Amino acid sequence: MNHNKELAQDIVKSHVVYSLGAGLVPIPLLDIAAVSVVQLDMVRQLAKLYGKDFKESSGKSLISAITGSTMARMGASMVKSIPGIGSILGGVTMSVLSGASTYAIGQVFIWHFGTGGDLSDFNFEKAKEIYEKEFEKGKKVAREMEKEAQKESRNDDIATKLEKLAQLKAKGVITEEDFQAQKKRLLDQF
Repeated sequence: MNHNKELAQDIVKSHVVYSLGAGLVPIPLLDIAAVSVVQLDMVRQLAKLYGKDFKESSGKSLISAITGSTMARMGASMVKSIPGIGSILGGVTMSVLSGASTYAIGQVFIWHFGTGGDLSDFNFEKAKEIYEKEFEKGKKVAREMEKEAQKESRNDDIATKLEKLAQLKAKGVITEEDFQAQKKRLLDQF
């Protein structure tokens, strides 16, 4: 069962990453739809991992019932409709909230499937209690994952720039001294 729990956490974490991206969709309400698709896919994968039958309609209903007040999520989505800053502010907020919600939903289903439950015998009171607790933890997890993704993106960008510098040097466009100076500047950013 420990092996299942590790695999289940991997499924949740990968879907948190997808939710972070889906939460950045710049069109109000479309981001919520995108996150819902990610969460439903996560529940489908968790059900399969635990050997439980999965029905999409049941999965959607359970996710909606557990998350309850989607109005708060919609509020973050609607902030995006404010020109300029609204898109940036709403996107950052929605991204973290989407990741946190996905994390919390994942923890609820890991608990439920791990205790032998299936989609037909849900304890909503306990599920909501777990969701609320895990949502707070999920905010931290989502922020950390978002920072890590940004760091990886920055590192990839630096590696790409180093490759381009090497090509420029190889073509004789820049000198060895220019190459070394630019390389040092880029590597100092790591």
